[in-house]
Amino acid sequence: MLEELRIRGLGVIQDATLPLGDGLTVVTGETGAGKTMVVTGLVLLFGGRADSAQVRTGVDSASVDGRLRVPSGSTVAERVADAGGELDDDGTLVLRRSVSTNGRSRAHVGGAPAPVGVLGALAERLVAVHGQSDQQRLTRPSEQRAALDRYAGVDLGDYASAFAQWRGTAARLADRMSHAREMQREADLLAHGIAEIEAADPRPGEIAELAALAGRLAHADALRLAARTAHDALLGDADDPATDAVDVSGLIGIARRALAQEAGDDAELDELAGRLTDLAAVVTDLGAELAAYGEKLDADPRRLAEAEERRAVLTGLTRKYGDDLDAVLEWADSARKQLADLDVSDEALAALATERDAAAARAATLAAGISARRMEAAARLGRAVTDELAGLAMPTATVAVEVRRRPPSAGTSILSVDGTDVGATADGVDEVELLLRPHHDAPALAVQRGASGGELSRVMLAIEVCLAGTDPVPTMVFDEVDAGVGGRAAVEVGRRLARLARDHQVLVVTHLAQVAAYADRHIVVDKPPATSTGGVTRSDVRVVEGADRVAELARMLAGSESDTAREHAAELLASASRESG
Repeated sequence: MLEELRIRGLGVIQDATLPLGDGLTVVTGETGAGKTMVVTGLVLLFGGRADSAQVRTGVDSASVDGRLRVPSGSTVAERVADAGGELDDDGTLVLRRSVSTNGRSRAHVGGAPAPVGVLGALAERLVAVHGQSDQQRLTRPSEQRAALDRYAGVDLGDYASAFAQWRGTAARLADRMSHAREMQREADLLAHGIAEIEAADPRPGEIAELAALAGRLAHADALRLAARTAHDALLGDADDPATDAVDVSGLIGIARRALAQEAGDDAELDELAGRLTDLAAVVTDLGAELAAYGEKLDADPRRLAEAEERRAVLTGLTRKYGDDLDAVLEWADSARKQLADLDVSDEALAALATERDAAAARAATLAAGISARRMEAAARLGRAVTDELAGLAMPTATVAVEVRRRPPSAGTSILSVDGTDVGATADGVDEVELLLRPHHDAPALAVQRGASGGELSRVMLAIEVCLAGTDPVPTMVFDEVDAGVGGRAAVEVGRRLARLARDHQVLVVTHLAQVAAYADRHIVVDKPPATSTGGVTRSDVRVVEGADRVAELARMLAGSESDTAREHAAELLASASRESG
């Protein structure tokens, strides 16, 4: 429930706080006073489009704050937590929306900055706004179909998915069949590339390994000579004792023998002798490794040619399919997936046709079920709206909701439902139309053609009241949906809104005293005697009770606060109070 709304710097409202509560709250005021800014503020607060032109002249920005009572653990509370916000300690949620004169908009949810889209997502669970624009919108066939679906509780999700799968599969099949020759050429090129790569069977890093191997094979004699020279310098030639004194091993032997003569006489010298022994072992090991390295070198020209040939093959792949072998392998994986989509063989086309037909059958089954639900709900909605019109001074009028299968036409897809070809779109296979018969002798015509301005307002209000009961949101806002209604019909409008307020929080912007009399809370938006400061108009917002409320109703009834008007207003209040009690 929305407990409080604060509007600052929006249109003619400088700074106003609206205390709200459960039941029916009405907002009244003279034309131009700014009562519609209340609805504008609500729309802005719940993610509506921000317009810098709405910012009050002389201020840098406009803002709307709302305080709501939200049950802990509810989906709304979870969504707030996901956005980084928190509920207050008393379980209330504070929302804020601001818009600056440069058009920049900001949103805060539970004290945390959030995308404006979060406010819109919360609005789907919290508030529904019904205005005069909704009346005009409901004259469009697509909106009439959506209204019926709402009343019937139709969920198009599964059908829409099946429809999309059917159309997507059919499009792929048609594309393959119409471009079979081009696709076959492309498939041949991909297959050739895949075969070439698979035949080479490259490994990541293989080109670098082959370059190292080729370098070693090409310089094998020089490498072997270098290893042998280094080996002889370390260990000498075991078959030539004359070299024993000039190689490293021999020199280390001389040093060891010299130190051995004084072994045990000095600890420091003994430690150095030990290190000399370790050095002798390192020289011996290194010499052995050099000998082994020289023995395994192979200057085989055939192996060198094979390595160079393999490098050439792999380098050729990188020129065609990627900068390195990793990229070549990635290209091959991608090409295999593309090749599957380019398969135009008879078997592949037959499999795709089977998939298309299965998707079409599922879409047709779901569409038939939706049609049945629409037809059943159409009869109920027609009766409900007709009953509402009887109370809105149209006792002889009847409304019918006609549901008929859509014939195949441009902009639709042909789908066979119950053995008949119909035009299918993402919203089903039905056309929905609201028909009004003002009296028994009149023909039934589409409401946009068969109703006068006042009749259209009452028909649309009746539809809104009937649909309102299907809204899962706790707060409902009606913005002058009673335009064109007066007299006894206006009283009936008030009764219906009061009845709706038993199960919802209802906020109504109205110009009818007959509606305002049924309110649990009455808010007036008016211009104070000094209506401008520096030429800028402003409005005040106040809650009226007792004599002040009678005076406001008198103004709404007669345009004055005469004794007669006050008596009429008091009588209206008393009558509404008796009915509510």
